[in-house]
Amino acid sequence: MDGMEPGEASTRWGTYHERHTSLPGVVAWTRVAAGHEARILPDGGTDLIWADGRLMVAGPDTRAHLAEERPGLEYVGIRFAAGIGPSVLGLPADELRDGRIPLAAVWGDAAATPLVEQLSASATPGRVLESVVRARLRDRPPSRAMLEVARLLRSGATVARVAEAVGVSDRQLRRRCADAFGYGPKVLARIYRLQRAVAMAGRGLPLVEATLRAGYADQSHLAHDVRALAGVPLRTLIR
Repeated sequence: MDGMEPGEASTRWGTYHERHTSLPGVVAWTRVAAGHEARILPDGGTDLIWADGRLMVAGPDTRAHLAEERPGLEYVGIRFAAGIGPSVLGLPADELRDGRIPLAAVWGDAAATPLVEQLSASATPGRVLESVVRARLRDRPPSRAMLEVARLLRSGATVARVAEAVGVSDRQLRRRCADAFGYGPKVLARIYRLQRAVAMAGRGLPLVEATLRAGYADQSHLAHDVRALAGVPLRTLIR
């Protein structure tokens, strides 16, 4: 869902709504499942998700996550842009990579159980989650340097340019990116490039133009990345 404007959209996966919070890089969202298999593309971020009485962490993905869903199941989530999740969750992002993990396994039962009980009793669980996230970010704000790394990679900057901009070696950048994002800078740049291409093609931009504007050398380059990261051809993904 990365790259969507705040608001509501209907997809084959159900009705989706998101809104920006007052916290930079933190988006609140809800989705009601239509019952089809959901294909969630990697976006470099991490989510905290409340659904069916369970509170889960969705780690940064390296390829599309497929989920079988019950029709009408409601999800309430908070999505953290790249570099923010570890500050909230208290773990390096690479320990959560490609995972769907109960929050209790991350924070422990003593911290997670009261929150689950509060969510179960609340008519506005999204607001409850947002309040918890706000408090944790106040106590442990994310690294400004790594947020700048994510911004530069999202804009299409090369890894060498990013390392120079933040004053670290390529090796140090790879290590710090693994902690902050779940993978190295080249993988994150590749994910952002795919998100740009999918967003532009989804808005109706001709495929040739979307390919070049997203940063791909040619359409075969795009097709390879879409297959590797999404598991289906681009036209199937857009449909």
